[in-house]
Amino acid sequence: MLFSQYNDVPKELSIDSAAFATLKLPGSPDFLAPVGDDVWILNIDRVEKLSAKRKKPILSVPVPGACGTMIVGLNSLWVASCSKKVIYRIDNRTGKLLSVIPCGISDKHGEIMLAIGNNSLWVLSDSTGVLTRISAKTNKIQALIAVLPNSHCAVFNFNSVWITNTTGNSVQRINPKINKVVATINVGKTPRFLAAGENGVWTLNQGDGTVSHIDPEQNKVVAIVNTKVPGAGGDIATGAGHVWVRATKGIFLQSINSLSNIINQFILQFTGVVPYGLHKITYGLLLMILIQFGF
Repeated sequence: MLFSQYNDVPKELSIDSAAFATLKLPGSPDFLAPVGDDVWILNIDRVEKLSAKRKKPILSVPVPGACGTMIVGLNSLWVASCSKKVIYRIDNRTGKLLSVIPCGISDKHGEIMLAIGNNSLWVLSDSTGVLTRISAKTNKIQALIAVLPNSHCAVFNFNSVWITNTTGNSVQRINPKINKVVATINVGKTPRFLAAGENGVWTLNQGDGTVSHIDPEQNKVVAIVNTKVPGAGGDIATGAGHVWVRATKGIFLQSINSLSNIINQFILQFTGVVPYGLHKITYGLLLMILIQFGF
């Protein structure tokens, strides 16, 4: 097992100089879903589509109790409503509401991730351990799959659905051809958010502040990266040959080389006082820009 090391000199980034656009929004902007040069953002009881070329949202769609990580796919934006326990399907181009799909939501606080693959939306719908598959063709539930309890986040890649089992300290792999769990893989303590791509599946382990790197060919952890960011929250994503880890405490932003599992630290410089909501959108947009342009 490899415990990765940090690079010698952290890179310094000034958000003010690196950002090519800064948008100030009312409310409490949170999770992001990039689409081309634009991005959907979660806000209070709504989702909004932003463009770097516009100072105001180009689309705003009411979603009562909007929560969790959204996803764009199949020409749609998919977003959960924690208050109504449904999935909203929205036309990505026009903002038109296409369907409201009852299914349940596993975490009432909205710390969830949706996945798209095999012409389906995948959502953890019950904290007792249920993964729901929704057909993109019919907008109806296609399958209910038994998984470990307290599973809330899903991704799709390597021809599989991958979910974290937060209290089980594991990841489960689901084969969409048979709608069954085909592997359960032990990872770090309290895994929550995860990403799939760039040479594997990666979990952000909130209990011990590490990242586990799973090789999908072997269905096992091949590296434990000590990012030193324990605690709730955070984000993880893949892109540009790296895995990007954002924390709410400690080292704010790190990238992991997906081949060597070596960490690059980033020291972020801010000027002035930024409201908490703007911090969230700034952080999220920064991560997206870093992935897109390979900083």
